[in-house]
Amino acid sequence: MQRHGYFPIGRPEAEAFVDAAAGALSLAIGAEHRDGVVGAFQTLVGLAAELAAQPLRPEDEAAMTFAPLGPGDAPLPDRRRR
Repeated sequence: MQRHGYFPIGRPEAEAFVDAAAGALSLAIGAEHRDGVVGAFQTLVGLAAELAAQPLRPEDEAAMTFAPLGPGDAPLPDRRRR
């Protein structure tokens, strides 16, 4: 994969993807926001590429089940000064 600066995809590819995804979702992106959306997408692709490049160790194995906590299930932080 050729890298374009920090971004693993070039601007034309990012623009094409954003346009296609917006079309598939019937999502209108205003002209005044398009540059920011494309730039944010490039940043996210770069971060995802960095994350995906990290090797997983055996102790990084995922749990067998995922049980999310509800808002009232999480323990409250200890706010006492130490």
